[in-house]
Amino acid sequence: MPEYRGGHRIESLKEIRRAAAPCIDAVFGNAHGTHDCRLPRKLFADDSPAEVVHIANIGGVSRGGRVLFVGTKKQAREIVRQAAADCGQFYIHERWLGGMLTNFQTIRKQIRRLKELERGQEENAFEFYTKKERLMLDRERQKLDKYLGGVKEMGRLPGAVFVVDAKREAIAVREATRLNIPVIAITDTNADPDPIDFPIPGNDDAIRAITMYCDLMADAVLDGIQEELTSRGVDIGARAEAPIEDLAAVEAAASETAEAASEAAPEPAAEGDDKGA
Repeated sequence: MPEYRGGHRIESLKEIRRAAAPCIDAVFGNAHGTHDCRLPRKLFADDSPAEVVHIANIGGVSRGGRVLFVGTKKQAREIVRQAAADCGQFYIHERWLGGMLTNFQTIRKQIRRLKELERGQEENAFEFYTKKERLMLDRERQKLDKYLGGVKEMGRLPGAVFVVDAKREAIAVREATRLNIPVIAITDTNADPDPIDFPIPGNDDAIRAITMYCDLMADAVLDGIQEELTSRGVDIGARAEAPIEDLAAVEAAASETAEAASEAAPEPAAEGDDKGA
């Protein structure tokens, strides 16, 4: 009997896609109308972090590329945002706008508009606008930041796309496939793994599972960045910032040293003594 690792729950047997059926070893029913699906251990690489590092490098991370994290379901939003922020990558966690990749020029116009509104707010450029106009501009800025805040620094198409739910983010998968951008996606039993370059069989609903996969991907991206810096001959240790010293303590030590030096120095001779000599 083969070893198993990982249990995956589905709502009904009809949700099992024909393309995903070969990946499923056994399906068990229960009294609540759901089914537990177990995947063979052979589908999971023992060196999963190394495999994910390889996938990230394919996306060009080790050659200066970037990865776009995509996860818009409620339980994955904050996890995806935090994982992308930890490794300095881009993310979409509220809603995938149609044409985010295939019509990227139009998206860039919206990003420029967002930056203009943010710059105007910082510089108080809207100070002489009416209250209604300022309110409308602020609402526009909030709306753009909600959907494009995670990609406002993305000046070009990403080198790879990491998707949490392949079925929910089908539009993102199609756009990336059309542009020949590698797609890494968590593929549950209700998703079709055929259009995905690197499907990861797993549960895309459980918070713990989503956290695990996002953390692995973030670690892979950081390894790719480190590999890029090493290939350039950059001393990673030299890039570390010097520790911040306590300015008050430094000034106090300097004043104590000056006082000690003044006390140890000989006193100058009086003017009358010099004349008498």
